Amino acid sequence: MSSDNRPVNTSLRVSAQGVNHYENFPVASWLCPPRLRRPVAAIYGFARTADDMADEGMAPAAERLADLTAYRADLDACFSGRPDSGRWPGVFIPLRSAVRDFALPQRPLDDLLAAFEQDVARSRDGAGYATRAELLDYCGRSANPVGRLLLHLYGVTDARAQAQSDAVCTALQLINFWQDVGLDVVRGRYYLPAEDLQRHGIDPARPSTWATHREAPKLIAEFTQWARSLMESGAGVVHRVPGRAGWELRLVVQGGLRILERIESTGCNSFAARPTLRVRDVAVMLWRSLRM
Repeated sequence: MSSDNRPVNTSLRVSAQGVNHYENFPVASWLCPPRLRRPVAAIYGFARTADDMADEGMAPAAERLADLTAYRADLDACFSGRPDSGRWPGVFIPLRSAVRDFALPQRPLDDLLAAFEQDVARSRDGAGYATRAELLDYCGRSANPVGRLLLHLYGVTDARAQAQSDAVCTALQLINFWQDVGLDVVRGRYYLPAEDLQRHGIDPARPSTWATHREAPKLIAEFTQWARSLMESGAGVVHRVPGRAGWELRLVVQGGLRILERIESTGCNSFAARPTLRVRDVAVMLWRSLRM
């Protein structure tokens, strides 16, 4: 295989989800200012640990939900100044420091936990999403809080920037769904809204048939356009984040858009194979980042 066809270790999991731990979370990267590396790592550690509770291992759903409830109680203790359970010192000691030093808001962290709890409940029940509005509501808790927390660290708190960040984070989450659709169906995660499946004559109650349905590529093509529109509507937020982090955010946006192109290059058949970025895509992303 030629060098320009090697996969790049890049992914679009804004909410820090995924068995393979692919991330699009700028954890203490060289583009992150040194003073923000600890709080960014603390936020990441909080999200990563909670996601592992929801997603990893063989524990039954009831046990996962009980652990997440205990984790939420420790989060409340972190913000109230009370002692926590001591079960997760590697999470809550650095998070307490970040809360103290940067006045982190609790609501985005609560929202992340709600999304992880929803993942467990829906996987247990085999439930999907009836409408796009329901899926967007989920993204509002699974993806958007990460962007808002990072904006907070950079002191960007106005409503327009937050709305743009929400659009980018939701787009990245949707892109990940369309990129991983085949894997997610196997795992019992159903992110394709039933209203869209039905409109294409696909039975929402029979996920095992989705991959081979003749309308599946048309459905994924619609979803890629949906995600692209969202991404483009929020891309202006890259100009609000200062310094090197703004350039990292440009690459995040361009990476998402490039994944959409990769999905389209397969004939929108991401059920069959997971599209990934290649080494040669990096040059394209860099060039497009410079032009933003």
